[in-house]
Amino acid sequence: MMVRWLCAALRVRAKADLLLVFLFAAGFAALPVFALLPSLWGFAVASAVSYIVDEALHVRAPQFVRRLAALQLDRTLRFAFRTLMLLALADRTGAPDRVLVAGLAVFGAHFALVMLYSAVHHAISRRRTLPVAVRNLDMSGSGIEKPPPTYLYRRFLRKLLHLDLPAHAGLLVALAAGTWYPAVIGYALTAGSAVTAVVALLMAFRRARRMPAKDEVIAEVNRQLAGYRPEVALYFSFAAVSRDFMYQVNMWIETLEQLDRRPLIILREQASFRYLSRTWIPVLCVPKADDLAELELPDVRVVLYPGNAGKNVHMLRVAEAKHVFIGHGDSDKLASSNRVSKVYDEIWVAGRAGRDRYQRVRHAISDEAIVEVGRPQLSSIRLHADHTPGPLPVVLYAPTWEGWSDDDCHTSLIPMGVPLIEKLLAQNVRIIYKPHPLTGRRSPEAAASDQAVRELLSNDNERRESMQAQAQAQAALSVGPRLRQIRARIDELAGRHSGDYTQQTRDSRVPDRGDTAEWHALHSEWHRLFWESHEPVRHHVILGQLPTLYECFNQADILISDVSSVVADFVASLKPYVLTNAHDLPDDDFRAAYTTAGGAYLLDRDCTRLPDILRSVREPRHDPMAPLRHDFKEYVLGADRPSSMERFNTAVNTLADTSAAERGEYQADGDQHTVRELA
Repeated sequence: MMVRWLCAALRVRAKADLLLVFLFAAGFAALPVFALLPSLWGFAVASAVSYIVDEALHVRAPQFVRRLAALQLDRTLRFAFRTLMLLALADRTGAPDRVLVAGLAVFGAHFALVMLYSAVHHAISRRRTLPVAVRNLDMSGSGIEKPPPTYLYRRFLRKLLHLDLPAHAGLLVALAAGTWYPAVIGYALTAGSAVTAVVALLMAFRRARRMPAKDEVIAEVNRQLAGYRPEVALYFSFAAVSRDFMYQVNMWIETLEQLDRRPLIILREQASFRYLSRTWIPVLCVPKADDLAELELPDVRVVLYPGNAGKNVHMLRVAEAKHVFIGHGDSDKLASSNRVSKVYDEIWVAGRAGRDRYQRVRHAISDEAIVEVGRPQLSSIRLHADHTPGPLPVVLYAPTWEGWSDDDCHTSLIPMGVPLIEKLLAQNVRIIYKPHPLTGRRSPEAAASDQAVRELLSNDNERRESMQAQAQAQAALSVGPRLRQIRARIDELAGRHSGDYTQQTRDSRVPDRGDTAEWHALHSEWHRLFWESHEPVRHHVILGQLPTLYECFNQADILISDVSSVVADFVASLKPYVLTNAHDLPDDDFRAAYTTAGGAYLLDRDCTRLPDILRSVREPRHDPMAPLRHDFKEYVLGADRPSSMERFNTAVNTLADTSAAERGEYQADGDQHTVRELA
């Protein structure tokens, strides 16, 4: 329990990372001790440990490194402290004054050059910052200059600070050998390398001064938009953009690509580009509201919003378009029936359940503003009748996260996650654990429970190891290179390896839509290889983008989850599903409060009902909720005919036609008004 608490407090995920933190602290704490004793070899070991572990923590535990920076213990200060202790060691071991003075001068100059390099780097970054970042429009005529070489520009502080290594090593060798030539050589290498780096970056700065002005970039973007003439825009903003939030956009990309109308994606935070999925749709990222207002979008008839964010108002002020809240999932959380939705012209929900949910917000949302369009994303989910069971029942446990405040904490991880997993393991099932991407971001208790669940599954996997498991491990090892190769190609198709945002804009071209088939084929092959290469009785902890949530649905026999959109999506499979009732509300009260409980088995906090619930998988004839799930699917997701994609496309076309008609009436009225004034 103490280990889990420390991991949560220090923002590390595993025991190995916790060990690195202790080594890190021990290494830096030992430096002044060995410098003052003095102990040359002890200092050399402590210094080496501090270098190596510092780098390892940057790779394995970036959240811990950010925590250090927040405490003013950033990388530069750590390097300066190590240098100061080295000079103290040299003084204590009787190094000549000229060596100490030279060392102080070289190290001081090195840090001064780091500051100068940082200033020039900042100037280049400022000049290379564009008002609009672009993907999938032809920006070859924008005049954007090439970026500085990667080795000069990316992670520059890490590289520059490490130029002190020759001087450090040279001085330590000189102290050990009693001759000062190694120190002179080390000093020369450090000083010469730092000066060379600054001169090279100054040359890159000259090219950066030729970057086009803001107005020129926006004018070129508007020329490209005029040629493309987008009619539907997906608009997304989120203050803390990361991979964990971009699923709200990525889930809609394939739907947008199938529309009759020409789509456009507008993002407000540049970090969004990094996690945007593959698409041929033109994408604009406009961080500033003033620059957004400069974009010319006369043909945009419909604007779709997958999330409620403060920056939505910058697009909502466009009176010529119709604004629609489409959300990023259908659940019983407050976000799925928010009074804020009243600002939109229409609200599109999956089925009747979504409409009824908004009826709870009395005198806020009119029934006419709600349109049932289904969930086009769910077409890849296989039906229960098409599912082939494995040797053990497969339970997908997909808890939601703790929410932004304690008032909306719906996660079962904190009150019952660990005992639930323990009882599932006692039932001899295979578990796929896929926590919400934001799990543990706000609550240390949720992070600790998440870590405990992973440890339980890992330990049980070790217990289940056998000759067959070893054979499967060899199979997994053999397909590993192919999985990495496929993933690299997927990332390439998504445009994730094409430089910074300015470089992506400079290289932006109209894409070949033919890679869509390759994208789907690669995803299918990756998932097939992944599942086939793992033993069919081992548990899985799914944290990355692959395998996808819906592929986990297809592997599972039953879902255990909390009140979230995951449940509504799983309903499409018609498989048994379970909602956690962590507060042990009476069944009738729970079902009345949460619509998605209509076809669910309810699991109490102590999990006493778990054996009976699992009978629905082990004995399919003993599944009393099956008839209810069939009716409930249509209630939550709408009818199967016409398809969700057809309904969504029809809704877009209908609203676009309405918008166009209203524009025509407005222009006609304006013309008549002008004629009357002239008369």
